Amino acid sequence: MTIPDPQSQQRYRANLQGEVDGAAIYRSLAESEADPKLAEVFHRLAAVEEAHGEFWRKRLGDTGGTRLPSPSFRARALAWLARRFGPGFVVPTLAAAETRDSSAYDDQADARKAGLPGDERSHARIMRAIAGKDGGLAGPTLAMLEGRHRGGGNTLRAAVLGANDGLVSNLALVMGVAGAAGGERTLLLTGLAGLVAGACSMAMGEWLSVTSSRELNQKQIATEAEELREVPDEEKEELVLIYRAKGIEEAQARALADRLLSNKDTALDTLAREELGIDPEELGGSAWQAAIWSFFLFAAGAIFPVAPFFFLTGTTALAASLAASGVALMAIGLGTSLFTGRSAVFSALRQLAIGLAAAGITYGVGAAVGVSVS
Repeated sequence: MTIPDPQSQQRYRANLQGEVDGAAIYRSLAESEADPKLAEVFHRLAAVEEAHGEFWRKRLGDTGGTRLPSPSFRARALAWLARRFGPGFVVPTLAAAETRDSSAYDDQADARKAGLPGDERSHARIMRAIAGKDGGLAGPTLAMLEGRHRGGGNTLRAAVLGANDGLVSNLALVMGVAGAAGGERTLLLTGLAGLVAGACSMAMGEWLSVTSSRELNQKQIATEAEELREVPDEEKEELVLIYRAKGIEEAQARALADRLLSNKDTALDTLAREELGIDPEELGGSAWQAAIWSFFLFAAGAIFPVAPFFFLTGTTALAASLAASGVALMAIGLGTSLFTGRSAVFSALRQLAIGLAAAGITYGVGAAVGVSVS
């Protein structure tokens, strides 16, 4: 076998790592998924990724003696999150990643010759359908996946960004007061006030947002129920058009609509999911649960800048506050790399730079205001 040139070797290794990561994540989704049919979909996706990985391993000339690379940190983290919190926690992130990477092989002649670009685009369509991003699967697979993970949002992204809001805002607040020559007691009280006020504000805002969404969803479902009673034929035609838009043939779409609309409860549930994109069982989630999570996520980030002032004094406390916040900022950067696909090191350093820049700006403003007031 011809030994590939260094540039090709680097590309092959990058492709191989990506396929190994994909297979590991899909295997974890399959193991965590309660629905056996959907678990089988994940198993098949993992098998395709493993076959792709074998293709790139052979391109490298590793025909048997060399072990496959281990999954990356990002892949291991997503796999752990899927096992710990369920597939729905990471599916939106994976759907976005598959869409972003679906054209990665388009400019690689060897990959095109092996048909890999088509497989990657197929994976992206399947994951978008599972995540509720769009339609696109026909026949039994569509029926199996319908309504899964719809309206749940990206919980992983929300958790990371919620903690980031608390951390950056409270760090900036504490540094702003420190710039105005505030004492340790003042900084401690300021940080605690910022933590409680910010967490309460976030919780209240989330409660209002989810409550409003639930009320709107309930109104839309009630309207749909009335239309189903008054003009059932029109509702049937709408459902047929929805299934036709998904790529189902006319006869099959009408048969499916007739079967679903034969039961009024099933009909309303189907119309809510298909036409409105609403899960009647969740209606957008629990407002109180969203509020509680928002409160604690914000507080979890906001505690880092203020915690050192409980135990330390003077410049030592200020330095410890910056150090603790820096470590937390880098951890959040690592978290963002899970759903952005960027390098973990790059994401961590970028988050650190942004957070410290915000702290530096407010410290400067605080110092200027403190001198002016004095």
